[in-house]
Amino acid sequence: MHDAAFVHAHAAHARWQDALSDCRQQLEAQLAVEHARLGSAVALTLGWCYLSDYYASAAEHILDALQQAWPGVAWVGTTAVGVSACGVEYIDEPAMVLMAAPLPRDAFRLFSGRQPLPAAGSGFTPHTALVHAEGSTPDLQDLLRELSERTATGYLFGGLSSARNRTLQMADGIFAGGLSGVLFGPRVGLISRVTQGCQPIGPARTVTRANRNLLFTLDNEPALDCVLKDLGLERDAPAHALAEGLSGTLAGLSAGGDDAPRLPGMFGAETMVRHLIGLDVQHRVLALADVAEPGMRLAFCTRNPAAARADLTRVATEIRAEIESGTAGRALGVLYISCSGRGGPHFGAPNAELQLVHHALGELRRQGSLPMARSRATACTATPAC
Repeated sequence: MHDAAFVHAHAAHARWQDALSDCRQQLEAQLAVEHARLGSAVALTLGWCYLSDYYASAAEHILDALQQAWPGVAWVGTTAVGVSACGVEYIDEPAMVLMAAPLPRDAFRLFSGRQPLPAAGSGFTPHTALVHAEGSTPDLQDLLRELSERTATGYLFGGLSSARNRTLQMADGIFAGGLSGVLFGPRVGLISRVTQGCQPIGPARTVTRANRNLLFTLDNEPALDCVLKDLGLERDAPAHALAEGLSGTLAGLSAGGDDAPRLPGMFGAETMVRHLIGLDVQHRVLALADVAEPGMRLAFCTRNPAAARADLTRVATEIRAEIESGTAGRALGVLYISCSGRGGPHFGAPNAELQLVHHALGELRRQGSLPMARSRATACTATPAC
């Protein structure tokens, strides 16, 4: 695999043509540096393009311009209410983020409604997949589950498109609805972490009785009593105290013992944090925004700026430590996918979220950005022997 680092650019302008021109200058300057370092030109093959929704109406024109400027590059991306790169967030303004990589052409495949998944006998074995999806797509969870089953590792990462005008995806074409993205073969190494922006406020308990999203007992105790215990509230607490305490409380749900946290007081990598959406005081029942099954592990948690900063620092530090250990190769590029509910206010200051990642990754920081969709940090790596 080519040892050239990914190149990246970002710009905000009222006209998308000006933003793209600015990005093109940034990319060409970085390519010139890589050419001088390696002694040969870098042939880009895969590009990411993320657009704030101000540019959504011009998406077809932007893709045409990208393909003309960099022929032979396969472009993927989506729209968002905010994009970010290199420690800077562009929220509620016209902006774009580009990143491009010189991956071997046989190391990835784009997929979309126009490009189906490769057949079993095609010679390409997908190991992981970056997925962009429209959240209102019928049976989206089933589609994602099927896609996961079609990859060797079952691992998907990505996020949902977001826009106030037109949600869309890019995969060498512009698409609305469904899902699209890029499949990676075994030659593209990935290190991935999930940050939920939360910290547990009590112990992890076992779900002992549940019916879909209704949670009856944890460790054979009434679910409502368990969360009140963790919040330090009495069993007969008045309604206003219940409402205040539960309004900022969520549930970290995991499949079982395989998702052990790496550090005390933290969630494991596969924990899903879900909102509490209701309660029955008489029967001591909680309702979750997900399906709970007996045997799952659950810990109640809170989400606030301090917890968000601590958890994000943790995942970025873990990525850096794994790469610096020498077992994962050299980091060539980074994607950071965040939630539309996060951003500066959630971390206490403008740009604080991206600046924290930028600082924690140190010299590893070759950062592009995905739309504000789902919280995940993913590093693409390669060893010199590839």
